[in-house]
Amino acid sequence: MAHQHGLQADVSVRPSVTGDAPTLGVVHVQAWRAALGGLVPPSALDALDPEQFAAAWRSAINEPPSAKHRMLTACDGPKVVGFAALAPAPQTRETGEIVALEVDPEHARAGHGSRLLAACTDILRVTGATHLRAWAIEGDSAREDFLSSAGLEPIGVRRVLEVAESRVHEAAWSALL
Repeated sequence: MAHQHGLQADVSVRPSVTGDAPTLGVVHVQAWRAALGGLVPPSALDALDPEQFAAAWRSAINEPPSAKHRMLTACDGPKVVGFAALAPAPQTRETGEIVALEVDPEHARAGHGSRLLAACTDILRVTGATHLRAWAIEGDSAREDFLSSAGLEPIGVRRVLEVAESRVHEAAWSALL
């Protein structure tokens, strides 16, 4: 039943809906531009297209590959300010992976990332995961500090991410749930 009083939470995390996708695309690009500044050429950052990200997130929201794939949206009042994407980690049933966790830089350090991470861990526990894995771009000290403060540790696994024809190295971080 819908509430009739018109009140809403000041801040919240909820399941993503299709209408969030355009904003998620913008948030993703803004967050990457903030995190990757100085790590990739400015032309690579300029080439990031919010509409391409929005299309990918729309598909993830509307057609998740499994019941363990989830999209979550962080809100500040009615405004969408961040999101997280969860998936089972490849080649292991016990590990859930945060594929993306991004917050609009204008709303950073307001607790949205922590709320998203907490919601992710709650979902992973319910779905039977015993470990959490997340990725941090090497050189993104803000992300590394965030993951470390949440109890995750680097595990020595790296991968290369293609960002608008630039290569970025990411390191895996993990924690026991």
